[in-house]
Amino acid sequence: MEKAVLITIGDEILSGNTVDTNSNFIATELKNIGIKVIQILTISDEIETIKNALNVAFEAGDLVITTGGLGPTRDDKTKKALAEYFNDQIALDEVTFNHLKGYMERRGRADILERNREQAFVPTKSIVFQNHYGTAPCMMMEKDGKLCYSLPGVPYEVKPLIKDQIIPYLQQRFSLRYIYTRIVSVVGIPESILADKIEDWELALPENIALSYLPVGTRVKLRLTASGENEEDLKQRTEEEIQKLLPLVEGHVIAVYEDKIENILAEMLTERKLTISTAESCTGGELAKMITSVSGSSKYFLGGMVAYATEKKIKILNVSRETVDEFTVVSEQVAQEMARGCQELFETHISLSTTGVAGPGKGEDGKDVGTVYYTIRINDQEVTSKLYMPHLERADFMHFVSQKVIQDLVSLLVNS
Repeated sequence: MEKAVLITIGDEILSGNTVDTNSNFIATELKNIGIKVIQILTISDEIETIKNALNVAFEAGDLVITTGGLGPTRDDKTKKALAEYFNDQIALDEVTFNHLKGYMERRGRADILERNREQAFVPTKSIVFQNHYGTAPCMMMEKDGKLCYSLPGVPYEVKPLIKDQIIPYLQQRFSLRYIYTRIVSVVGIPESILADKIEDWELALPENIALSYLPVGTRVKLRLTASGENEEDLKQRTEEEIQKLLPLVEGHVIAVYEDKIENILAEMLTERKLTISTAESCTGGELAKMITSVSGSSKYFLGGMVAYATEKKIKILNVSRETVDEFTVVSEQVAQEMARGCQELFETHISLSTTGVAGPGKGEDGKDVGTVYYTIRINDQEVTSKLYMPHLERADFMHFVSQKVIQDLVSLLVNS
């Protein structure tokens, strides 16, 4: 089993009202056990459409996983499509019904059990994987040695079904190759120049080690993916190749294990016993959100504030009114004073500040949308930078700036 096809069922995905996060998660989990997703289909909740998609999926892959389309009513089209496609009938499964009953009772919802009773009706040929976080079970059906899993669409139900039940089942049933992944994060080199610098090394990589370039903002993640029969051998061979790579990008590497920039920062702050705080305006708390998304961040993140209004920058962060009047609130000077005020307020080794115009309208001082100044202050040293990204929408702007600020901080810490 090497190839998988994912099918997302639901008009809400096609309309753009709901973002399909399930496919990304499932594809990542399958990749980690050596199964490659070769297609992702998004379709409407219609019986013939589902059956046609199953045909396409089984022709292309060995494993099919559908998400969405499972409801508590008798006219559930996904179950009907599965029954017709696999030439089967739908009937009450007592084990699933008892599981559903216990689920409802534990949540004090036994009064609506009968209304959800249809969830326990499944195709008779299916193997049921019980859902411990919702009412719709996962059903597995087989055709010519190929498997089809049908899951509910709610992400917090999908994730445990995949991680705790489906992945272990696939690993136990099939002889799957080990997959080992490492990421080397590089900054300060454009992707095209980086590719030229490491071309000879890349061409000399063993056949079982693949390299991917993953740009994230102004950082490039070099992902090495090794596959083989022996996990320890894969780890050793990958490490050997990374050691060959490092001299070629010396001075530009900020991490050789961690993937997310906030995790890289977490390791550095924890190791060096440094504390950090944030004073944000145009990023609206995104910077603090990223930093505190890491487990254990309370050890180094002492606090942050969103000083959106100019008066709050003056009153709480001690930004000088004269500085605002002379340079405007979106300026290098205000970013610097915000960082100093933040560092004093929270008594941290490091403080970060942002002031800018996220859009869609111009700032109160007339600055163009996409303009931002940010200051990184480490003890009594500070670096202030400017970005101009008028092409980014508001949410993307906030996230990009926050990523860039953390990345710059990591680079400063690496070279300090």
